[in-house]
Amino acid sequence: MTAWDISPSGVKGVLTNTATAAEGLSNTGKALEKTVPSAASSAGTIEQGGVEKSGTQGPVAAALGEFFNAYQKDLMYVAERTSNSINGAAAATNYYVTGDLEMAAQAQQEALKEPKIDLSGAGGKQGAK
Repeated sequence: MTAWDISPSGVKGVLTNTATAAEGLSNTGKALEKTVPSAASSAGTIEQGGVEKSGTQGPVAAALGEFFNAYQKDLMYVAERTSNSINGAAAATNYYVTGDLEMAAQAQQEALKEPKIDLSGAGGKQGAK
């Protein structure tokens, strides 16, 4: 990186707008974690007169479970990538303002690293590493 020419106030405005949008995405993800299992359990069973906790889920519940499992890692990846990008841009801009272009470049490189998502946890303890 040979030269930087950025507007710190412009970056702040973009980061503020992006953080607001990211918060909405995060809230949607949290809501999905609660509503998908609830919808699945409310979808019924494959047994005539089956009850919610019979252990035999119906096709709608199975489809919802498959959908959520298939996209959970992607949703967490997008959230972590967004967070890293916002924080990295803010850090790089702060270093730029103080004249430390080497640290600004480092912060930028750090923000570009691939997030590693771990879904092995349970009960909300899973997440990015």
